[in-house]
Amino acid sequence: MQLYNTMSADERAKLIEEAGLRRLTLSFYAYAHISDPQQFRDELFIRWSELDVLGRIYVANEGINAQLSLPASNFDIFKEHLYSYPSLNGIRLNIAVEHDNMSFLKLKIKVRDKIVADGLNDDTFDVTDIGIHLKARDFNRMMEDPDTIVIDMRNHYESEIGHFEGAITPDVDTFRQSLPIINEQLKNYKETKKLLMYCTGGIRCEKASAYFKHQGFQNVYQLEGGIIEYTRQVKDEGLQSKFVGKNFVFDNRLGERITDDIISHCHQCGKSCDTHVNCKNDGCHLLFIQCDECAAKMNSCCSDHCKEIVSLSPEQQEVLRKGIKNDAMIFRKGRSESLLYRDI
Repeated sequence: MQLYNTMSADERAKLIEEAGLRRLTLSFYAYAHISDPQQFRDELFIRWSELDVLGRIYVANEGINAQLSLPASNFDIFKEHLYSYPSLNGIRLNIAVEHDNMSFLKLKIKVRDKIVADGLNDDTFDVTDIGIHLKARDFNRMMEDPDTIVIDMRNHYESEIGHFEGAITPDVDTFRQSLPIINEQLKNYKETKKLLMYCTGGIRCEKASAYFKHQGFQNVYQLEGGIIEYTRQVKDEGLQSKFVGKNFVFDNRLGERITDDIISHCHQCGKSCDTHVNCKNDGCHLLFIQCDECAAKMNSCCSDHCKEIVSLSPEQQEVLRKGIKNDAMIFRKGRSESLLYRDI
């Protein structure tokens, strides 16, 4: 019985192209008690493989966090299977704003200690005592209240290309870094201001709102369903989008267009641009913003050093990568010293 992905990304891409089926990209999460995460993980892998589901899914004792794609024709069957688990029945499925058949090319379901790495000890506070959920219309209305502080719970490389107007956007690389920073910066407003939070799909705000309430914030609110659901409601109800730019997503698309505003710049030349790419050098793979002109000039690389490496044969590149762990560089997210333009 196959319980792990055995096909390369290139092989999968070819099959998707040959199938010619329209695929949906979606995400969801649920905090729910899962007694045996490994068994649950294996059950999902077997059934979802049959439905041609691809994506990145984390399961833990505390629940599930999923970003995936599947053929549109299999959506109803997938939904029925997901909802067959009582603890998952009826959870919101955030359908992507933009779809790309190649958004995911592998099915990866991993067992983790937590479904979001927050660095918190959940035993020290009530994780179910969360903030008040707001739909798009009420979120817009509360943003106009002068006693409201809007907080982006995402990382700097996400908010760099798109965020809500007037939001505080912490200069952090990880979610866990933002929590103590925000708590310290806003310590004098715990009783006087409304804390209004948002993230991509809502999952980070679930834990963050409970954390901030535990820290003494009296008025804590969060955007229900995150930016993805907000955008859907804005379109359906004809509301003004107070989110400007692109919404960063954690799949091969690296972003979905929300408004036409381009609020960021190419990290190499400074030109107005909001296209995230990964450095073509597999030994680097740095995530950064690059315009088309710099992509052509630099052969889709972040530096001259990486450009020289990708000019070598695949065999030579593999030798150079051997034994090198590039996690630190991958997660530096556009802060590489090799980038020519970094002051944005």
